[in-house]
Amino acid sequence: MRIATFNILHGRSLEDGRVDVDRLAAAVKSLDADIVGLQEVDRDQPRSLGADLTAVAAEAMGAVDSQFVAALSGTPGGTWMAATGDEQPGSASYGIALLSRYPVVSWRVVRLAPLRASVPLWSEQTRRPFLARDEPRVAVAAVVDGPFGQVTVCNTHLSFIPRWNGHQLRTLVRSLEGTREPLVLMGDLNMQRRPAARHSGLQPIAAAATFPAPRPMRQLDHVLVRGGIRAAGPAEAVRLPLSDHRALVVPVEPA
Repeated sequence: MRIATFNILHGRSLEDGRVDVDRLAAAVKSLDADIVGLQEVDRDQPRSLGADLTAVAAEAMGAVDSQFVAALSGTPGGTWMAATGDEQPGSASYGIALLSRYPVVSWRVVRLAPLRASVPLWSEQTRRPFLARDEPRVAVAAVVDGPFGQVTVCNTHLSFIPRWNGHQLRTLVRSLEGTREPLVLMGDLNMQRRPAARHSGLQPIAAAATFPAPRPMRQLDHVLVRGGIRAAGPAEAVRLPLSDHRALVVPVEPA
C-alpha cells in the first residue's frame, strides 16, 4: 500500500504562479498512491478558479472515498474565520483532505486551536523579524479497510510557530488514543524529523527532505506510525510542477 502526503499550495505553481486543475490532477495521479493526505487545499476559492481541489485529486487518483475538512472559512489572507464544519455549500474555504482508494469505515475530525498571541519570528526572505499570527488547524482521521486489514490514517497541517506545533502534535496524538491500530499519522507538521518523533511518540518511516521544493533542505512533511505497520521500501520526495513542497511517498506493509 502506497501512502503519500503533499502540501499542494492550493494547486499553485512556483514557475508561473497559476493554479491549473489539470496540472494538479496529473501530479496527484503520477504519485500512484493508495492513500493521500493533502494540505493547503482550496474549495470554492477565486484564486483556484472556484474549483473543489479535493474532488479533482480524488478523481485523478481513483479514490473511492475522500473528505475535505475546512480549517478556515473565507479567504486566507483576507476576510476569514475559523471553520466549524457547519459552513454552507458553495462557501469559500481552505483546509486539508484525505483520499483513499480503499473503503473508509469511519471518519473523525480533530480541531486544533491556534496560538492566540502574535509571535515574533525571523523571515528568511526579508532577513528581518516580523510578528506572526497563527491560524486554526485541523486533522482528519479515517479507519480504512485496506489490503492487510483496517488501519487508522490521520492527515494534518500544523502551525508554523515553533513549540506551538509540538503542543498541537501532542494534543492530536492524545485525541487518537483508543483508535484502531495500526495508526498512520501524516502531513505537513512544520517541524523536522526528530521533534516530530519526540512530540508524537510515533515512529518516523519516511526520511527525505521536502522543503523548499526546488532544493529541499528540510523535512517538514512526515509519515509516522504505531502498531503493526512498517515501511516496505525507501521513501521518496517527489518534485511536482506545483507547490513549494515536494510530495512524500512511502510504501507500507504489515510489521
